[in-house]
Amino acid sequence: MELKINNQTKQFATDSLTVQALLDLEIPIKQNGIAFAINDTIIPKSNWNSHIIQETDDILIITATQGG
Repeated sequence: MELKINNQTKQFATDSLTVQALLDLEIPIKQNGIAFAINDTIIPKSNWNSHIIQETDDILIITATQGG
């Protein structure tokens, strides 16, 4: 499966991924403070385990940072 994540194309050795499965691969350690959008639509954290990603989806992962 080929996905476009944060404007970078990445290959995954699977035909199906949920949002949570993708995050487990991309950000395995700290997943707090993350926003996940598919095709400019925010996916609520409550749907991460059930929302299936399609190969044509444009994915944006944003991680909050501290600062001021």
